[in-house]
Amino acid sequence: MFDKLEKQLSEKYQIEFKDLSLLREALTQANYVNEHTNFTGRDYQRLEFLGDAVMQQSTALYLFKRYPDWDEGQLTELRISMVQTRAFAALSRELHLDRYILLGRGEERSGARNRDSLLEDIWEAFIGALFLDQGAEKVMTFLKQVMFSKIDDGFYDQFVDYKSKLQEYLQRNGAVTIAYTKVAERQIENNEQIFTVEVTLDNKKLGVGEGKSTKDAEKAAARLAFQNLTKGK
Repeated sequence: MFDKLEKQLSEKYQIEFKDLSLLREALTQANYVNEHTNFTGRDYQRLEFLGDAVMQQSTALYLFKRYPDWDEGQLTELRISMVQTRAFAALSRELHLDRYILLGRGEERSGARNRDSLLEDIWEAFIGALFLDQGAEKVMTFLKQVMFSKIDDGFYDQFVDYKSKLQEYLQRNGAVTIAYTKVAERQIENNEQIFTVEVTLDNKKLGVGEGKSTKDAEKAAARLAFQNLTKGK
């Protein structure tokens, strides 16, 4: 069952598990073990515990070294956006780990294979298995390839609610008037529209963002405004 996954890991990520039982354990859900009395392996939960710790440390170490001029708040904000349920679930899907999870019948029927919370667990279990099988250096190499490389693409911004963060920051001393206004709209190739939105505080411009919808443009404007306002804090 795992032949295709093993081939993908080898060809695309240069990962070849020495102990394949660790890979299988990382992809085995508890109900599957309970329903298959002849199954001799474990479920993923112990590996998930280990992988969670490895992910936290690896991400913190990478960000600490990459951004020597950032303060604790900036480092923490980015780490939180990276080390969270939806981000890990997206990475699980990118590796197609969701296709290979051994699930109990009830969990399969309930759609657990597509559940973000389960895919987060599976990602952490996979990292735990890789750590045990090949060590911290291999884990870091892999994470640089599939996870840390996405920072520059703005991949993790989608998991941060910058509109709420901006509102909380601006209203920390009391109510204020925050407004998002569409200021431009243009058409690009394939007849797609690009919207430009401006966010203001009491009619003072804080940031401008663009997106393929007004909602995306508002998020981009809020992100820029929040980052400018909290820079160095």
